[in-house]
Amino acid sequence: MAIEKKVMNCIMCPMGCELTATIEDGTVTSVVGNTCPRGAKYAKDELTHPMRMLTSTVRIDGGALHLLPVVSKTTLPKGMILDCAEELRGVVAKAPVHVGDVIVPNILGLGVDIVASRDMAAV
Repeated sequence: MAIEKKVMNCIMCPMGCELTATIEDGTVTSVVGNTCPRGAKYAKDELTHPMRMLTSTVRIDGGALHLLPVVSKTTLPKGMILDCAEELRGVVAKAPVHVGDVIVPNILGLGVDIVASRDMAAV
């Protein structure tokens, strides 16, 4: 039975608790150091299924600028971030665009939309 300890800082609130997670055979069995339940959940999620937001830009035709800032509507699996960024390299939006408009629905079949994070008027 392999037992491993990981030390990390919680990012769920400004307290920044130092967490120590015990992992036995790939399963998080305990988390100590957190002052609230969010810390334990954060450590378990980060060690078993890390997720991240994606912020990037895509090209835009007819816009006031050449690039449109975009963001994932929710988190994506950390291991898929570079694949999603590569997918966005070939995307060209059409102006006008408003904050929240879906630019890429269901990117790579992950169930997450990529949306505009600013308005872009047509010129």
